[in-house]
Amino acid sequence: MGIFSRLTDIVNSNLNAILARAEDPEKIIRLIVQEMEDTLVEVRSAAVRGIAERKEQERRVAALRAEAEEWDRKAELAVTKGRDDLARGALLAKTRVGAAFAAAEQHLAQIAEALARQNEDIGKLQAKLDDAKARQRSILARHQTAANRLKLRGKLYDSRITDAFARFEQVERALDQAEGKVEAFDLGRPQAGTQAGAQGLHEDFAQWEADATVQEELDRLKARLGNRLPAAMPAPSAAKN
Repeated sequence: MGIFSRLTDIVNSNLNAILARAEDPEKIIRLIVQEMEDTLVEVRSAAVRGIAERKEQERRVAALRAEAEEWDRKAELAVTKGRDDLARGALLAKTRVGAAFAAAEQHLAQIAEALARQNEDIGKLQAKLDDAKARQRSILARHQTAANRLKLRGKLYDSRITDAFARFEQVERALDQAEGKVEAFDLGRPQAGTQAGAQGLHEDFAQWEADATVQEELDRLKARLGNRLPAAMPAPSAAKN
């Protein structure tokens, strides 16, 4: 099983458990990132072990190559000494070492291929992890914005807010009624300045009418007395020096 298949199984199993408990999106995103980080650490650790195994296998291949070359040198030496029996024994040993060398080289090639695939997977996983972290910041920001808007909407449509505004309206209606009563008392009444002016005008007319009545009475009295009235007094002369 590849690391991505394994990672998918782990994440999906945890996500299903979280979604079943109706967890928040932030926790889900954090879990995904955490699983990817843990998997990346595990894969890198496996790569370290693979590199160590490759180095060990390279040393084994080098040792088998050197051993095969040594048996070949011994076979040549035996031939030069006329010891074909020793030459055949050396060549037989070289053949056995050669088989082990071929197997070791094949194993080394397999290790190198596995490391190459592992390195490619690590690169892909690192890229996906970087992308997940970038998306995590965006998702968390969206989630926070949505939570704030939801909280604000809840406040706007809270029954307590509605009741408070209803009480404001009641107070305003009570004030309107009180102000209406005050204005009703003033209906039909002249204003202070107008009232003072009208009072003065009434007094002027009353005085004028009284003066006219007195003058009429005086004229009738003079007419009735006629010649019994004394002669008009001469006007006093100016004082002499």
